[in-house]
Amino acid sequence: MSVPQVTLEEEEKDRGRNGVLEESPSLKTDAPLSNQLGLNLEPPLDPPETSPSPSGLLSLPWEVVASIASHLPAQCIINVLPQVCRALGEVGEDTSAWQLRAHRLTGPKASFPVGPREQFDWPTACLEMEQLIERWLEQEEWAQRQRALQQEEAEREQEMDEDMDGADDGEDGANREDGAHGEAAAMRNGAVREAAREPDGAEEDMRPDAVRAFQEDGENPLEIRIEEEQRDNEDEGIENGLAEGGENHQDPPDTAGLGGDREQNNGYLDDMMDEGIDEGEVSKPQPPRSPSPPLALEHITLPSGHIADVNSVLLVGGEGTVCASGSRDRNVNLWDLRRGPRGELRRTLCGRGLFSTHRGWVWCLAASGSLLASGSFDSTVRLWDLEAGGAERGLIRSRAAVLCLSCQNHMLLAGSHDQKISIYDTRAAEPLVKSLGLHGDAVLCLASDDQYILSGSKDNTVAVYDCRAGRLLKKIQLKSYLLSMSYSGREVWAGDNHGLVHTFSLNEGLFKSVAQFNVGHSSLVTGVHHSPGTLYTCSSDRTIKVHLPCAPPKTLCTLHHQAGVNGLSVEAGVLAIASGDMNVEVWRPRQ
Repeated sequence: MSVPQVTLEEEEKDRGRNGVLEESPSLKTDAPLSNQLGLNLEPPLDPPETSPSPSGLLSLPWEVVASIASHLPAQCIINVLPQVCRALGEVGEDTSAWQLRAHRLTGPKASFPVGPREQFDWPTACLEMEQLIERWLEQEEWAQRQRALQQEEAEREQEMDEDMDGADDGEDGANREDGAHGEAAAMRNGAVREAAREPDGAEEDMRPDAVRAFQEDGENPLEIRIEEEQRDNEDEGIENGLAEGGENHQDPPDTAGLGGDREQNNGYLDDMMDEGIDEGEVSKPQPPRSPSPPLALEHITLPSGHIADVNSVLLVGGEGTVCASGSRDRNVNLWDLRRGPRGELRRTLCGRGLFSTHRGWVWCLAASGSLLASGSFDSTVRLWDLEAGGAERGLIRSRAAVLCLSCQNHMLLAGSHDQKISIYDTRAAEPLVKSLGLHGDAVLCLASDDQYILSGSKDNTVAVYDCRAGRLLKKIQLKSYLLSMSYSGREVWAGDNHGLVHTFSLNEGLFKSVAQFNVGHSSLVTGVHHSPGTLYTCSSDRTIKVHLPCAPPKTLCTLHHQAGVNGLSVEAGVLAIASGDMNVEVWRPRQ
């Protein structure tokens, strides 16, 4: 007899129909379920190490991660991502990603950098360009709005002047017409008086009607003329009369016939107000506008400290908080930009036995660490100790007026009017180390590092001297002479007397001219500052310009000044300018 086959599913259905679910005797035990099923799931004593699979952002392909990171601010990539994890920190080491970011910032038609690309500091350049765009584009928009408002105000004033001139011309014409009427009236009145003085025997037919009426009725012809003129004025809309009690009064225009009713007159005024509102003559009060957010940059003018043009300005200390200014009043002032809303004059440097810093115009400044040097037309360079509050540290005597300075550690370079470049050791009792004759005219600008000295002269040349080799590396003839120079990395940017900006590259002992650009200046370029991601220029044409340092430079902002600008200095995002109106002005990030 065959045993019926019953499946487990059918058995469970039968148990469910009976309402009782019986436990299997084999499962009635306290042993773990895994043991009951014959499985050994106990964890091993030493589990093998397994690396977790990447998840989230790190699970994406590296190209996608780099593309996402390219939309983050450069400051976030440099400072934040390395603290998140090592893998994301490697995003900041991808040079191609920084190059794409720089290309997006400068635009597709610009070339960046202008100098050599090898060993270029791409992260710093992108960070500086982003900060420059964020701060100065907003400043340019605000400046454009201010210029538009000033232009509208000037146009309104011009229209008002023209209207006043027209009104004066109309008044002069009216006065001429009134004079003609008055002369005619005087002639008529004179005729009346002459006729009145005629002898009684004169013929009556020859007398005017008014005289006959006066003789017959006893009326005064002058009163008749006054009444006639009053009637003429009434026809023109002007009514003059005598009120009771003999007081003069003048009714409102177009109120004749109203009977002097006060309520009607008030209604008339209300109607005039309504018409004025309808015609836009009386404007309704506008709701107050919400205050605009403050600009990213704060502009201040330092308190008056000079009594002549400021020729040179220099930010020192590394944080843009201390400013030195040299002027034609023969003084050097030290300013503390942290004190007060407009900064504070800390000290006017004074030489021994002098009532001023120098005996001649202060023309140039340079600094390295705590050392500040000032060059003057009195053919001296004075040294000052910033850590000691500006105490005098030394005096160097030159043979001619000192026109430019450059300082590297303890080595001081001075370019003078006698065509020389002097190298001094500020620690030595006899500071002069060497004198270079590289030019045929006055040396106007200098730049240097620990190996090279770059100089521009009025003889239309720019020269490079190799200090280690002790020889002239190269000399380039230009069509103009350079007045200002900035040397950063392996790029040199300089401004000339025609308003042009020149670029040079200095790489592995090879110095060459790259290009020259017209950035919008129309006169002497008196100041240049360049770093991997910034370019500032100023000119005697009363403008200061902020650019991205690409080829051609991309101008972000143009500041218009009321006087010529003689120089500039940039440090930690702070811009200071030396002005021809005896002031020092500063633009700094708002705290």
